[in-house]
Amino acid sequence: MTTVSSTSSSSSSTSIAQTLGAGSGIDIKSLVSSLVDAQFSAKNSQFTKKSDALTAQISGVAKLKAGITGFDSALKSLVNGGTLTTQPYSSSTGVVNVSAIAGANVAGLSAQMTVEQLAGAQAATTKTAIPATQAFRGGTLTVNIGSYVTTNGTTTLSPTKSVPITIAPNATLDQIAAQIKAKTGLQTTLVNDNGGVRLTIKGSTGAAQAFEIVGTDDNASDAGQGLATLSVGAGATGTTIGATAKDALLTLDGASFSRPTNSISDLLTGVKLDLVSTTSATTPSVTLGTTAPGSALTQAVQDVVATFNELKSLISEETNSVDGVLRTDTTATALTRALSTLTTKKLATSTTGGPQTLADLGIATQRDGSLTLDTAKLAAVMARDPAGVEAIFATGTDGKGGLSGALSAITATATDKTYGLDAATTRYTKAQKTIADQQTKAGTDATAMSTRLTQQYAAMDTRVAAYKASQTFLEQQIKVWTKSDS
Repeated sequence: MTTVSSTSSSSSSTSIAQTLGAGSGIDIKSLVSSLVDAQFSAKNSQFTKKSDALTAQISGVAKLKAGITGFDSALKSLVNGGTLTTQPYSSSTGVVNVSAIAGANVAGLSAQMTVEQLAGAQAATTKTAIPATQAFRGGTLTVNIGSYVTTNGTTTLSPTKSVPITIAPNATLDQIAAQIKAKTGLQTTLVNDNGGVRLTIKGSTGAAQAFEIVGTDDNASDAGQGLATLSVGAGATGTTIGATAKDALLTLDGASFSRPTNSISDLLTGVKLDLVSTTSATTPSVTLGTTAPGSALTQAVQDVVATFNELKSLISEETNSVDGVLRTDTTATALTRALSTLTTKKLATSTTGGPQTLADLGIATQRDGSLTLDTAKLAAVMARDPAGVEAIFATGTDGKGGLSGALSAITATATDKTYGLDAATTRYTKAQKTIADQQTKAGTDATAMSTRLTQQYAAMDTRVAAYKASQTFLEQQIKVWTKSDS
């Protein structure tokens, strides 16, 4: 029996590539590699070039988007921050704080104000502590909310709202407190005291938010704490009213007003008042007026020009006709056109000849599309009509109007997902994926071609080796025959 050695088994598994050319003497591995490269190198180079270009375009679009959205956000933040608009002021913030309502024009505010009384909320607290686990009798708590009125010397609550609350037998104080809060809107707080808890019930501010509670047991003979313990109002013995419901009382330029809260937005047009304390002998009245933004507007105009020019420089770099990666991109060129209209766009309305455009403030467009500022002209406009300059930046309560509104409109169009920069990003990304798929297919085709050629040349090499072996055998036989004849 013939035994196959391990050496023979090992050699039979040797890669074809390692033995190619052994028979023919030709470097078949290099030959196959050269043929495959000749077939695919140009195509792969083209794929790489296209992919690199698309990567640069995606990056360029991202830069433009970041530039325009950053400009828009910065301007919005500046405008919304209030530093560019006339703001109300109070001569005594310890009595009343003032602020402008968004989008409001408070120019011309001038008033004298006194505060006689702050608005307050009624609060009632149970007099004694009871164990937290103490069970109450079943019954009803009737909560009445309204105003106190005095008739013939008798003061009673005139309810505008009455809410009956059914209390199940054996309910604890925390469960009852939760029901009161959920069904009436009154605030409830449990406070630990002397080994038990006490309940505080508090309403909203304003004289019309006073409340009374009547507790009625279903059966007074049942075990448990009586609900009358939680009654609030005239004749109630279980609770104490520690604070009464009242309106804020104030005078404005000699006229008296009352409001149910200390935060008032309907007394002075465009102004919110937050009452802090009452006026006193040391502060008998508060002066309300306005402060103009002044130098902040001048700085804002300068900042707008500088930021615009930075954005314009970025766009020019990405779209220049020689090597700009977005030189043929319509969304980028559309952004350039939109920004070029900003200096002449009507941003405010004036019937007195005040500024309405950035050009009226001394901003002009240069030949390269960047902006320049005539500081002397801006100073003259600021001195003559500061309110007009302020109006250029002002936006309405809907966020539209003014420079910020105009820039936001340009930004929204530029970043539109269907036609703007976002759409361009989607388009380039899709094209890049197509290139990647083509590269993958080309790689697969190249591998298949290399395998096919290697197999073909391996077969050829085997036949050549066989021919050479036959030739060697014949040559040896001829030599033997020739030697025998001699």
